[in-house]
Amino acid sequence: MKILIDIGHPGHVHLFRNFAFEMQKRGHEFLFTCREKEFEIELLEAAGLPFISFGKKYNSTLGKIIGLIKFDILEFIQGLKFKPDLLMSHGSPYAAHASALLGKPHISLEDSGNWEQMKLYLPFTSCVLTPNVLVENLGKKQIKYQSYHELAYLHPNYFEATENYASILKLSTNDPYVILRFVSWNASHDKGQTGFSEKEKSRIIEYLASRYKVFITSEGYLPEKYHKYKIKIVPEDIHQVLAGAKFFIGEGATMAAESGVLGTPSIYVNSIRRSYNEDQEKYGLVFNFQNEEGVLDKIKELEKIPDLKNTFAQRRQKLLEDKIDITAFMVWFVENYPQSKETIIDNPKIQFEYK
Repeated sequence: MKILIDIGHPGHVHLFRNFAFEMQKRGHEFLFTCREKEFEIELLEAAGLPFISFGKKYNSTLGKIIGLIKFDILEFIQGLKFKPDLLMSHGSPYAAHASALLGKPHISLEDSGNWEQMKLYLPFTSCVLTPNVLVENLGKKQIKYQSYHELAYLHPNYFEATENYASILKLSTNDPYVILRFVSWNASHDKGQTGFSEKEKSRIIEYLASRYKVFITSEGYLPEKYHKYKIKIVPEDIHQVLAGAKFFIGEGATMAAESGVLGTPSIYVNSIRRSYNEDQEKYGLVFNFQNEEGVLDKIKELEKIPDLKNTFAQRRQKLLEDKIDITAFMVWFVENYPQSKETIIDNPKIQFEYK
């Protein structure tokens, strides 16, 4: 089977990476397509996955309209050259539109529920795999599974913390450290949304810097006064350092969820609510704030928990017991598609064979 996967975010490389590795072992062939946004190319190269870059991503409203046409055409051309049997993505309109033109099925994964994006790809998509906690109803095309996207690459079957954090971060000792994440607010779903104000951002960084080593990962512009905190690691090491962090605090939903499934106390600050982050709050792993109010108080509250890392490791274990290995599930689903779609509709519990 030949599979074409379109990547729209660094997290999508992680989402499909182990799936591609497992499928390659079974003789299947892959091609990834992407735009240059953040670390997509570096991650694809680090994983050794074959890919084609379509160039820079557009951020303005007009640019996004131009990009939709341009990248649709480029995706279709790659489809003509590669001749895939199946296209996959995390909600990519380019992959969906190309699949329709090529007459091939498009399987999408979706966990964000952004209707402005889903309207563009759903009509051209054969099937949508979503976490069971996603509140949006996507109709007959939706197949729900009991897991998160983050467990496609952070499940213990695929990820093990090395505890070599000091070396990765170039610290002289194993001093406690925290990771902060700020987003650029350029995505279509970010319009009108908010996270930290500059004043509160400064206040929290000042508090944390007096107690821990602080590392900041920023999607967009980072003021010069914070440059000394900018994290300097290769992108593929980010999950190792998240696993060892004292806390994660940030505006990025994906990194907040990644920290949660790794057992690192995670504080998500964004007016956009994500169902998977809220589900992790039930396990006491992620704490969701729609604005900055109360964030510093939550940090101080967490600091009072005795044996913090062990407490959160136990919470993580409970989460893992409840969730499936989404990568193993995807391998079964895609290899047996379209019959697998009918099978899981008739018997949803079959997913629990993939733990």
